[in-house]
Amino acid sequence: MDLKEIQNLIKFVAKSGASEVKLEMDDIKITIKTASDESKETTIVQHLPVSNPVTPQAVTPVQTTPPATTPAATESSPSEDNSKYLTIKSPIIGTLYRKPSPDKPTFVEVGDTIKEGDVLCIIEAMKLFNEIESEVSGKIVKVLVDDSSPVEFDQPLFLIDPS
Repeated sequence: MDLKEIQNLIKFVAKSGASEVKLEMDDIKITIKTASDESKETTIVQHLPVSNPVTPQAVTPVQTTPPATTPAATESSPSEDNSKYLTIKSPIIGTLYRKPSPDKPTFVEVGDTIKEGDVLCIIEAMKLFNEIESEVSGKIVKVLVDDSSPVEFDQPLFLIDPS
């Protein structure tokens, strides 16, 4: 299972409303847990190598109690006066890096004009560094995440003024 398939699975689970999904195939075991409290979602993906082959099992939703919300989750949501801006969200969970390496400058800063396809940041997930590219053109209005900080799936990262 590659990263794109895992991302699609996470998106599907988030949209389905299931709170937990466990999937075991050949050499991987994936557990996805979500808890929605309006627009806040928590997604956990585990990729554990399995020593002996396991027969594939169907994806089964399991209800769990939602975890308590943290103050950090409420601070990261954009306020209502930012409604005219587009929000770039994290497509995966991992660690966000705003620079290509520690001794290089950041990819983008507030006030920078970007175009579709420009690299905004890198998210490290399972030892893979994924470049996050802009899907829109515009101007960076606000950076919502610090460098080297953990990010969740669908967490807002940047506010873009498309005008």
